[in-house]
Formats: sequence, C-alpha cells, structure tokens
Amino acid sequence: MMNKMKKNIAILPGDGIGPEVTSQGVKALSAIAEVYEHEFDYTEALVGAAAIDATGNPFPPETEEVCKKADAILFGAIGHPKYDDDPKAKVRPEQGLLAMRKKLGLFANVRPVTSYEALLPISPLKEEVIKGADFVVFRELTGGIYFGQPRGRSEDGTKAFDTCNYSKEEILKISKLAFEAAANRGKRVTLVDKANVLATSRLWRETVQELAKDYPSITLDFMFVDNAAMKIIQNPKYFDVVLTENMFGDIITDEASVISGSLGMLPSASIGAERSLFEPIHGSYPQAAGKNIANPFGAILSAAMLLEYAFGLVEESKVIQKAVMNVVDKGFVTEDINPGNAKTTEEVGDKVVETIHELSSVNS
Repeated sequence: MMNKMKKNIAILPGDGIGPEVTSQGVKALSAIAEVYEHEFDYTEALVGAAAIDATGNPFPPETEEVCKKADAILFGAIGHPKYDDDPKAKVRPEQGLLAMRKKLGLFANVRPVTSYEALLPISPLKEEVIKGADFVVFRELTGGIYFGQPRGRSEDGTKAFDTCNYSKEEILKISKLAFEAAANRGKRVTLVDKANVLATSRLWRETVQELAKDYPSITLDFMFVDNAAMKIIQNPKYFDVVLTENMFGDIITDEASVISGSLGMLPSASIGAERSLFEPIHGSYPQAAGKNIANPFGAILSAAMLLEYAFGLVEESKVIQKAVMNVVDKGFVTEDINPGNAKTTEEVGDKVVETIHELSSVNS
C-alpha cells in the first residue's frame, strides 16, 4: 500500500449545475480515499452568484480563507442568467473567477484534450481526424492583454486601447510546468504565439528557446496561433503539450473542446504557487440546473487531475480516468451524449464509483 495521505480539500460548488456535478467529483475522491486508505476532509464554501446572494461578494473573504487553508480546491461553475441579462449589474459572478485567480495566485491553466472512442460519432469533426488525439494545453493566466495596463477609451469615446504585457518571469513560470509535463508524455512542446507581429510573442519565443536547453530530451517547435487553430482541426494528433499566452490559450482551448464530442467531458486545472484549483470547463449551464441531467464526467476528471497535480497521486488519478473511460465505453452516459438512452447525473457518478472499486479489486 502506498503512503497514506491526509489532505484538506475546499469544495466550491458555485452556480447552476456546479453543485450537482461537483458532488459526483467528491464521490469519486471519497471512493479513492477508501480504496487507497487516504483521508480527505472537505470544506464547502460559496462562490459566484450564490455568494453574491448571500454576501454581496462573488468571492467573499470567508471563501478565500477556506481556499487558503486547503491543500487543493475542487470548483464547480460560476454564472447566473439574472446577471448575464443585466448589463448594468455592478457586481457579477464572473468577477469571482478573476478575484479567485488573482488572490490565490493561479498562474497556469492546464487543459487536457482527449478523444474518447465511444464519443467519436458525436464530435462535429471526422472520426479519422480525431481518433487518438491526446494533448494538453498550458495557458498562462495572469498576464497578457486581459490584465495589461494602461487600458481605456478616448475622451470622446470613439477610440479604445488595451495593452499586452508579459515579463520573462511570468513566461518561465508556466513554461517550466509545460516542459515537465512533456517529459512524462510524448516529449514535445509546441509554443503557440504570433512572433511575426507581436513583441510579447518574440519575448515568449526567446525565453522558451533559452529554457529548452535545460530539457535536452524535449523537442520544441513553434507555431503561429492562426496556423495552430487550423492544425487543431486538421490534425489534432500532431500535438503533445501546447504552451501559450493568455488570450490565445483562451481561444484555442475552447476550439479544441469540440474534439471530445461534449463540453461536459473536459476537466481543467489552474495551478498556483501555494495551491491549485480544479474545475470542469463547461460553465454553469443554468437551463439544466437542478434537473439531474448534467454530464458529471468533467467534474470527475477534474477530481482526477486534483489527485495528480496537487497531491502527486498519479496511480489514483489514472484509476479515475480509467473508470470514466470504462463507463463511457459502456454507453452509461447523460443526455448530452446519448439523448435516446440517458442516465442521470447521480447514476453516472455512482457508476464511476462502482467502477473505481471494481478496478481496484482487480489491481490489488
């Protein structure tokens, strides 16, 4: 038996389908704790619209405190139609997301993109193109045009400007993570930039080239973002680890999400210096909230990423991934994948837990 771990996990269910899918992720973590004799303690806290309703703040100090005391954070989703439909709302749920990233120092977003054999028919892309696709995108989260100063509009309101800033230090921080990930995967990093026109991209390129000397076993190549966007659709199997800046990463990770066939399948990690946060990428999907129909696989796979990236429990993480693969292969899925024979969110979560126990008894 491996080293037994005792860890505190902050649970931030959030809005919409967040609470329903997050509870399935927690079930998977508890199954792993039982099988491997770890001890996970969970503390729940409010975030997003739920937190605004209760406190007026989308990321209240109490929640920040819970996150800072935790070893890792499992997060559901943020967003509510009453704020989306009100352009004048002063406080928005999404501000909670930005505040969370800033206050917890989350600097790297990690998104795996996997094609599932059983889901190939429901992807809008051709089966032969996406079959076997398996890559991961490392997106820088704290710099770039989203946060650059100065920004604003001219006095007469007819012109606007944003500034794109990056420092060598910010680039190195995330690039090291990407190279370390590549060492455990297919040993290739593709830097996606726009170095033919942007000064920040040229700094990225120089910095990453320099860093690559420390990783002689890793092949580094470069691709302009427009070409990369095309290649993700034409030949996604080309990629292993994709490294990129904030805005490009935002765009290409959403583009790549169609490869798996359902947004509900995709997990993500936001890595911080002290602690990291794990969440499905699907958003709050308010139309499905409370109906027990949402796809929990993204949340369950986010729990798997939490085990690997936050606690170094690679074997346990792989058991969850394998359990999800098995359940998907059996066609035991929610209505977004198979409307003709849909299972509920709860049923799918329970099936994954059952499969974790089955796989573990086979391995023991």
